[in-house]
Amino acid sequence: MMVGYTKENSSLVVIGLSVHTTPVELREKLAIPEAEWPRAIGELCGLNHIEEAVVLSTCNRMEIYVVALSQHRGIKEVTEWMSSTSGIPASELSRYLFLLYNKDATQHLFEVSAGLDSLVMGEGQILAQVKQVVKAGQGVNGFGRNVSGLFKHAITVGKRVRTETKISAGAVSVSSATVELAVMKLPDQASHGNARMLVIGAGKMRKLVIKHLVAKGCKKMVVVNRTEERVSAICDEINDVEIIYKPLSDMLECVGEADVVFTSTASENPLILKQHVKELPFASEEMGRKRLFVDISVPRNVGSCIDDLESVKVYNVDNLKEVVAANKEDRLRKAMEAQVIIGEESGQFEAWRDSLETVPTIKKLRAYAERLRIAEVEKCLGKMSDEDINKKTQKVVDDLGRGIVNKMLHGPMQHLRCDGSDSRTLSETLENMHALNRMFGLETEVSVLEQKIRAKVEQKP
Repeated sequence: MMVGYTKENSSLVVIGLSVHTTPVELREKLAIPEAEWPRAIGELCGLNHIEEAVVLSTCNRMEIYVVALSQHRGIKEVTEWMSSTSGIPASELSRYLFLLYNKDATQHLFEVSAGLDSLVMGEGQILAQVKQVVKAGQGVNGFGRNVSGLFKHAITVGKRVRTETKISAGAVSVSSATVELAVMKLPDQASHGNARMLVIGAGKMRKLVIKHLVAKGCKKMVVVNRTEERVSAICDEINDVEIIYKPLSDMLECVGEADVVFTSTASENPLILKQHVKELPFASEEMGRKRLFVDISVPRNVGSCIDDLESVKVYNVDNLKEVVAANKEDRLRKAMEAQVIIGEESGQFEAWRDSLETVPTIKKLRAYAERLRIAEVEKCLGKMSDEDINKKTQKVVDDLGRGIVNKMLHGPMQHLRCDGSDSRTLSETLENMHALNRMFGLETEVSVLEQKIRAKVEQKP
């Protein structure tokens, strides 16, 4: 038996995990590579109570935004989906999940896009990641009007906050914090100038790590990558440093010759395991014969069991918190300025989303008027003799009926549309919508939500 939904509206919900409350051991099990985002959206929208969905998966967070036809049932379905895809029991997962609804979900994404929720406040990489979500979602069924509008608006907010508050100016980036962490953990007798540095990978993040190492005075390092082209491009761009390229097949040999190893690749499986490292020679005497691994990948590139070995010390993205305190007071002031902007933008987005409620009424009112017009035109033509009816007469009568309908609908349609710029206009618009629904009998016994749910159930084999 189908449960009635006539009193329940669809909800915008974010369900997620973040670096602030969830250890990397759990986040990496839920991480979804960009290539898999369309598949994840499809699976989520295949759930009975989920109409739209989008995934934001980064090294610091795993968040799923959905439009749920039933808030309670939708959350339960998404939680079960997260559990089944990650292998984490729902009971354990629920200890770390955060849930935000409607206005709070909007506010959260705008804070994320502005860099306020980042481990490194004001960092710019998250805005690029939000842009990538929109790009990857184009043409994907389930990346619907609500979630696409939300993420596009979040991009606008992220740009506006950075422009008007300069929150990114002087802010610590993830890449600079990575290098800073490594420098902090070097033994007193070692220095970043003479420690043997190894960077695995040559993507954007690794290039930034290399730049920060050079800024710290590092004159020589080894870069391991699948191909030499990217490493050569980095060499052309960065002067005053000797960069030695090594192929991926030489990675373990290079690790054995390094004192500090930086990793941040998109590999879904660990590249460096305990059995690899325990056979390697110790780090240099200056390092206390202890090798440092700084792994900011999610999923992690360095197996967690390596930290059991006395000859190594492993740091991951969660350890960056030690570095983040720098410039905190100035960035908190800028964050307060950013919240004012986010408040304004959240209000505008919520008003726009609320105004979408009138769209079904507009469509139903037009369809109702069109049915009346067609019936009356046919009645009129039926009273005329065959001699009086020709193409010209039919067109005149049809145009007359259409013109009357359009003029009659103009006023009601104007009062069903608003740009969402002020709450008074929006409130009046929604009142007008309900009044028109009652006057013309546009409301049906089966709600739009119930129709959608029934359609989903009937599609299932």
